[in-house]
Amino acid sequence: MSTLDDVLSTIDANQSDAVARLFELLAIPSISASPEHFPDCDRAADWLVRELQALGFEAVKHETEGRPIVTGAAKAKGRDAPSVLFYGHYDVQPPDPLNLWNSPPFEPRIVKVGDDERIVGRGACDDKGQLMTFLEACRAFKQGGGGLPCNVKMVFEGEEETGSQSLPAFMAKHGKELSADLTLVCDTSMWDRETPAITTMLRGMVYEEVVIHGPKRDLHSGLYGGAAINPIRVLARVLAELHDENGAVTLPGFYDGVEELPEEIAEQWRDLAFREDRFLGDVGLSVPAGEKGRSVLEMIWSRPTCDVNGISGGYEGAGAKTVLPALASAKVSFRLVGKQNPEQVSKAFRAFVKARLPADVTAEFTNFGASPAIALPTRSEALRRARRALEAEWGKPAVLAGSGGSIPIVGVFKRELNMDSLMVGFGLDDDAIHSPNEKYERSSFHKGARSWARILAALGA
Repeated sequence: MSTLDDVLSTIDANQSDAVARLFELLAIPSISASPEHFPDCDRAADWLVRELQALGFEAVKHETEGRPIVTGAAKAKGRDAPSVLFYGHYDVQPPDPLNLWNSPPFEPRIVKVGDDERIVGRGACDDKGQLMTFLEACRAFKQGGGGLPCNVKMVFEGEEETGSQSLPAFMAKHGKELSADLTLVCDTSMWDRETPAITTMLRGMVYEEVVIHGPKRDLHSGLYGGAAINPIRVLARVLAELHDENGAVTLPGFYDGVEELPEEIAEQWRDLAFREDRFLGDVGLSVPAGEKGRSVLEMIWSRPTCDVNGISGGYEGAGAKTVLPALASAKVSFRLVGKQNPEQVSKAFRAFVKARLPADVTAEFTNFGASPAIALPTRSEALRRARRALEAEWGKPAVLAGSGGSIPIVGVFKRELNMDSLMVGFGLDDDAIHSPNEKYERSSFHKGARSWARILAALGA
């Protein structure tokens, strides 16, 4: 009978072909934000269907109101094997600005830096390279392992970079078909290039836009200034009052459901080789600006935040124009943790704004999304097995990390299917996702496939 060693040897022996397959997928400019590239999104979906079918999966391309969704399913070689659902996305960010790329973004290539090799191209890390690590692990089980150790289902979407708009309706219709014991997500990062990580916490998100309306038209500030209310002044005061002098958010009830970090996790984070000065120094800063008394890792992984992402109002062109604007607007996002309720945070923000409006001023609100925070139980058996498998591959214990960002689909899986997600990725901080010259380390691609093979074997044991 074939062993895990046979599977790993197959991955090693097939690296050249694996990179060639990844290059084929990277060469498809599947930009979900650009209508002119919608046909390319179809091409990428068709490519994935063919790959899955070649691996013996039952694969289907599903048309949606937006970009297609691809599903696949294959049975394990054992009768009582667990079921896993792997999620990935084939769409990519626009490559602009093109003049900052060292080579065409959809002509992938290998770049050597010292002893390291990098796969460079749009989507190399986010998420085509990550997605393909899992496919290559499944391929090795089929070719060198005699069959999969788990029942494997897959779902690949083409709108992750534009908000996954078609996914909720698709999940409502096909959720039962996708149900499994555990979801696997490969859209996260390692701790560093030699240390694997399992993301156990994702912050949730509430995103609001507020428009402050004052006079019925723009006014001459010389004729009306002082007598007429200025919406920019109102907005500036409201935004300034969202935080206190210690960096805490002042919305009533905002911290309801926020729990302190478990000591075992806090201790692990304290032991990590993380330099706060370097983290901030890399972006030209020096002093942490969040809640006083909290470490930077706490601030970005396990604490909630409120940030103003954009402000607009009045004259914004070149030169001077003495205008008193009719309106001013701001986009405000809240990152949520623990059991914070997104709807309650949204309501609290709107009430906070309305309570500070003077006479003759009104507020208009738009919500761009609301999702709760997600946490994988730290005593999960799947987490324990995956961590042991990653340590066997990398020679170091996997860091149980938090993530400051949000992956909305993880919340959908939990809410719609009651499935926890095991989030294991092999990206690095310098992979330049969403930026020019995006890359994926050759070692991430190679050892990522080996890691998934070990994890699948551990889950199916």
